[in-house]
Amino acid sequence: MNKIFKKLLNLFFKGLLVVLPLWFSGYIIFWGITKVDSIVDLGIPGAGVLIVLLGITIAGLFVTRFVTVPMEAWFDKTVDRIPVFKLLYSSIRDLMEAFVGEEKKFNEPVLVELHEGIKKIGFLTQRDLTALGIEGYVSVYFPFSYTFTGNIAIVEASRVTPIQANAAEVLKFVVSGGVSDL
Repeated sequence: MNKIFKKLLNLFFKGLLVVLPLWFSGYIIFWGITKVDSIVDLGIPGAGVLIVLLGITIAGLFVTRFVTVPMEAWFDKTVDRIPVFKLLYSSIRDLMEAFVGEEKKFNEPVLVELHEGIKKIGFLTQRDLTALGIEGYVSVYFPFSYTFTGNIAIVEASRVTPIQANAAEVLKFVVSGGVSDL
């Protein structure tokens, strides 16, 4: 009985960790809107909502510009001084940004003919490899199923066919092992 009570108490506190921040955030926003509406009477229904949303956006801009960006720059400078860690960290960060960053890199799904009758889905990452002394080839990233890792192949451009589909859906299809719908 004691184990069950501890388990239930643990679940209760985990629930509080989810519910209380949501409730308090909602309550504070509602309170702010009603307060602004009672103080500033613009005669426009919903003006309080717009003012509160604008205030929250300005707060986000302030935090991003004066807190997040300087901290990120300091962290990046620190990481750049640690040779092996820098290589690992920057590679993993670039891979994660390619999947979920502001400029998603895997936005060109392609079909690559590996052998006659065998094709593989990948994502075009570089169209021009002349900097490597390789002409007529492209680089294609092949993600593995059920993970965010994969490998890159240098492929003859003539073997690559663009896939006319949403890149996110194609990525989901590949990562799911081909079981998700396109």
